Amino acid sequence: MLLLVDLDGVVYRGAQPVPGVAAVLAARAAAGDEIVYVTNNSMWYRGDYVTRLASMGAPVSPDRIVSSARATALYLAEQAPRPACTLVVGAPGLLHELRDVGLEIMPSAEAAERWTANGHDAAAATRGVDTVVAGLDLEFGYARLAVAAAAVRAGARFVATNRDPTYPMEHGLMPGAGSVVAAIVAASGVEPVSIGKPGPLLLEVAARVTGRPVTEAVMIGDSLLTDIPAANAVGARSVLMLTGISTAAQLAGLAAADRPTEVAANAEELAAVLDRLARG
Repeated sequence: MLLLVDLDGVVYRGAQPVPGVAAVLAARAAAGDEIVYVTNNSMWYRGDYVTRLASMGAPVSPDRIVSSARATALYLAEQAPRPACTLVVGAPGLLHELRDVGLEIMPSAEAAERWTANGHDAAAATRGVDTVVAGLDLEFGYARLAVAAAAVRAGARFVATNRDPTYPMEHGLMPGAGSVVAAIVAASGVEPVSIGKPGPLLLEVAARVTGRPVTEAVMIGDSLLTDIPAANAVGARSVLMLTGISTAAQLAGLAAADRPTEVAANAEELAAVLDRLARG
C-alpha cells in the first residue's frame, strides 16, 4: 500500500511521539508498504523532519517528506512556463525547498527593504518577479505585504502553501499561513492556487513522488477539516486517528460522504486497520 501519513497529531504531538505509531509504520514499511509523510506545515526543511522522525524509529528518507513547502516547490518546478523569479513570503525552510528544485527566488524581506529605501516603488523592488509564493512568515509585516500584493496585482502567479488560518505554538494558537495569505488576497483581490490540505494537490504531488496513482493511497490523519477531506477529494481511502485534534463526537455528526474509511483510537487499532485495508 501507499500510506500518506500526517505528522502532528498522528506520529507525534508537539515534542512527544504518539505511542506505538512509529513502530506500526516501521512494520508496514518492512512488509513492503511505501510511506510518505504529508504535512501542511511550510516552515521547515525536509532534513529537519528526517532527523526528528528517525529519532522516533519511524521509517524515513528525505524524498519521502512532502511538506506543503516541498509540494509547492515540486508543483512550481512542473509548471510550463517554469517561474523565472519567485517572490517568497515564508520561513527559511520554504526558501530552501524552492532553491532545491532550481528556482530563482527573491525573499520578500529583501524586496521589502528595497521598497522602503526607494520611496515605496513596488514595481522596482520586485522587478523580474513572475510568481509569488506565500506561507507562514513569522516576520510578516506591512512592507512584505505591500511588495507581495503589488506583484500579484501586476500579474504574477500566486501560490499559497496552505490556507490554515491558525498555527499551534507552545503558548497557544497563533496566526497561520492562511492568515498571511488572506492579507495578500485582501490587498491584491486575487485568490491563489492552494497546495495544502484539504485541497487535492498536496496528496497528488506526494503520490507522484512514488510513481503511484493517488487513488491507491491510504491517508492517515487526525483532522476532519483537512486530512479526511483531502483524501476524499482525490478518491483515496483514509484512516482518522483519534490521537490529535478531531474527536469521535465530531465524527458522529458527519454525513456518510464526509467520513473516513476507517477510524483508529491508538497505534494498536491503527495496525489492525492497516492489516484489514491491505487485505482489501
